[in-house]
Amino acid sequence: MDNKPDSISQTGFSAKYKTHPMLPVLGLLFAATMWGFIWYPLRLLEDNGLHGLWSSALMYCGTLLVAVPVLWKGWREWRSHPYLFFFMALATGWTNIAFILAVLDGNVVRVILLFYLSPLWATFLGVVFLGEKLSPRALVILAIAMVGAVIMLWHESLGFPAPRDSADWLALSSGIAFAITNVLIHKLDHASVMVKTSTGWLGVLFIAFILIIFMEQPLVASTEVITGALLLGAVAMTLMNIAVVFGVSNMPVHRSAVILLFEIVVGAVSSLLLTNEVIELREWVGGLLVILAAYLTATSQVEDRAP
Repeated sequence: MDNKPDSISQTGFSAKYKTHPMLPVLGLLFAATMWGFIWYPLRLLEDNGLHGLWSSALMYCGTLLVAVPVLWKGWREWRSHPYLFFFMALATGWTNIAFILAVLDGNVVRVILLFYLSPLWATFLGVVFLGEKLSPRALVILAIAMVGAVIMLWHESLGFPAPRDSADWLALSSGIAFAITNVLIHKLDHASVMVKTSTGWLGVLFIAFILIIFMEQPLVASTEVITGALLLGAVAMTLMNIAVVFGVSNMPVHRSAVILLFEIVVGAVSSLLLTNEVIELREWVGGLLVILAAYLTATSQVEDRAP
């Protein structure tokens, strides 16, 4: 069953305003672009003494400026389905923590590839738990996206895209958690975007501090670095996560998953520009297939939402 709200009243905005069908698409493309580049400032923070767990914790502390008042006002939404919100918080928390740790310790493009096996998990979960039906066109688009991802990021030195170290396992588990998050976002379709987003932020903080305590990870960075992490969270993470939840809330899981594959392109290009890595012809071809899949998904969204 496709989720096609006629207004964005479900997303926390006034019901009298209609959601333009391209807004969720643009939101997801914005989020994918930001997530494809976020590895760079994270590595800068790590180079200046801030461990990945503390980066995660501090960045999402920065989001509390928005989260606290939202959850205070939206407490009744939380109480309506506390278990769904709780599991969504855990899934969102692990998605973010695992991805951040993976891009800090592993090869950027390999991590992103393993994370973006997520559309496979998301499609399966969407069919099983949400009753979504895949049209032949949707299956073709998904196939184009996945083929493009494999072609673009395949490299003999990286080996077959399957887990081989801790960074690989973190990336894979992050993708699975992201697929679960997407399904739970749809199950909480009655809740506003801001309440769902803020709940996810609390999940990141919960898991980050649990791991910091368990691993006895000290905070040794300078005040300037800590301030930078807080600002990165307050601005970048806030906008990125709102854009993801807004986009996912307003289209079927299998479509949002494919559009977010654009992160692969951004991650590969940013890695090329900032690490002097070379992108070969087959990687450009794969990237174009990913972009094609995102475009076809966007046009499908417009057609399905047209009166």
